[in-house]
Amino acid sequence: MLPVVTGKLALGALRLLGRSGNALPGLVVERLFPRYLARTLAALPHGVVVVSGTNGKTTTTKMLAAILSERFRVLTNDTGSNFVRGTIGAAISSSSWAGRLDADVAVFELDEAHAVRFVERYRPERVLLLNVMRDQLDRFGEIDHTARLLRTVAEHATVAVGLNRDDARIAAIADGIEAEPVWYQVADDLRHLFPTDEELYGGASRAARASDGASAELVAWGTEGTTIRIGNEQQTFPLRASGAHNAQNATAAAAMAATFDLSPDVIFAGLRAVEPAFGRGQSFVVDGRDVSLHLVKNPAGFRQSLAAARVEDPSRICIVINDDDADGRDVSWLWDVDFTGLDGGAPVSTAGTRAADMAVRLRYDGVEVGHVDPALAPAIDRAIAATATGERLLVFSTYTAMWGLHRHLVARAKEVRA
Repeated sequence: MLPVVTGKLALGALRLLGRSGNALPGLVVERLFPRYLARTLAALPHGVVVVSGTNGKTTTTKMLAAILSERFRVLTNDTGSNFVRGTIGAAISSSSWAGRLDADVAVFELDEAHAVRFVERYRPERVLLLNVMRDQLDRFGEIDHTARLLRTVAEHATVAVGLNRDDARIAAIADGIEAEPVWYQVADDLRHLFPTDEELYGGASRAARASDGASAELVAWGTEGTTIRIGNEQQTFPLRASGAHNAQNATAAAAMAATFDLSPDVIFAGLRAVEPAFGRGQSFVVDGRDVSLHLVKNPAGFRQSLAAARVEDPSRICIVINDDDADGRDVSWLWDVDFTGLDGGAPVSTAGTRAADMAVRLRYDGVEVGHVDPALAPAIDRAIAATATGERLLVFSTYTAMWGLHRHLVARAKEVRA
């Protein structure tokens, strides 16, 4: 009870200061009551799922939580704090002042390094691993080190580990773990949409392929909808989170949800209902224009978002690049993204603190850039005004710029479709 009261008082103080999130209260409780998390989570009747990997953690966590909510009371760290303190803060926020946690199961998104710290405190029943790509090399080093971190997380699972069969580093984790491997994959004719890290840099694929044995498979994706097979059943439905990468995330969530003995119909119902996570394919209607917002933070994610752009067929594109600490100061990763597909297509503008750098990068790939403006609101307003009524503006944005863009679009939008 005392840890929860302490955390709630810290949370209340934070709100009085006009601050959002619950990471600070989680940090306070973590320092003062180091055993709180393990004791609290041990009381959950259906345990904990840890979701980790380079790309897709936030969206996959939201999707899995939505599916499980069809049958269970779900605790999740949906404020974006994917450190251990964020899981503690989520538990405090969802507890009564008497310390009672109103949940049956927890689904936590965790940064790769903090996932290791989490499993040192509590052995999760399930772990869902997504992919290993080059991202934030200043923090994680080379990708084989990231893969080792994820293997450590998987080795602590007690019931099941969800594994991406199309990522060789993730697939290799199946060897030597105690928990049951649960596979998900994409159909062979969709593999080109999900390049491995080696493929991104011109090398041969290391992906481990198999024709059967997957709990869930992404069968088809496009303007007609998303088709996913769960066991022997498959359905085609519109996925509210746009992009092939989100269809793959949905497949991962479906595979893990199946370990809870949920029927395919229940899982599909959850996927149909789930809305995009913050900035991950959200759509706004502003002055009769559709504005779609996509987070980009590394070469693999940006390439997948560009593939989605070809399907969405926008009439205009705005790329917003910041270099704050949360984004990474080094924006040289933009040179590992192939932008040639934008040449001759929808008009492109750039914004953010590194708008000029982005414009230079695009011009090296033959993409003509219209306006270059470091200021976010004027840049996005100009792009909206230049988009024809009834047409779509596609916005790619790094993390810190996303917050300001999201607030601005919410203030201007007459309709939020996400």
